[in-house]
Amino acid sequence: MAKGRGKAAYMISAVAEQYGIHPQTLRLYEREGLLKPSRSEGNTRLYTDEDLEILEVILHLTRDLGVNLAGVEIILNMRAKMAEMQRQIEQFVATLNQELASHARPAPREEKTLIPVARAQTTLPGRGE
Repeated sequence: MAKGRGKAAYMISAVAEQYGIHPQTLRLYEREGLLKPSRSEGNTRLYTDEDLEILEVILHLTRDLGVNLAGVEIILNMRAKMAEMQRQIEQFVATLNQELASHARPAPREEKTLIPVARAQTTLPGRGE
């Protein structure tokens, strides 16, 4: 069953042509676990927009930065872990904000008098002037 039903999906030949790579390269990336395209009922590989974003990262790392496939795997795994940690932090902050809001008390009201009263200052014997 294809993931992301209702979303655009591209066949391997279209993706290979768009990115200027051989379809065997895409198959290699899949064998290495770097890409996980869905499959049609006829077992055709279907690449979603999310798959293409990952492919662009892979191509940038390999072409521009000279990273080998083992390094690409490590980097992709670290990116996924960082994204999950970011999601958890955002969830924690949202929960914390909700808790703080539910326990917040209104600021104490100042008592107002109609006539200002000056408070006399008293000094203790032996400590004053």
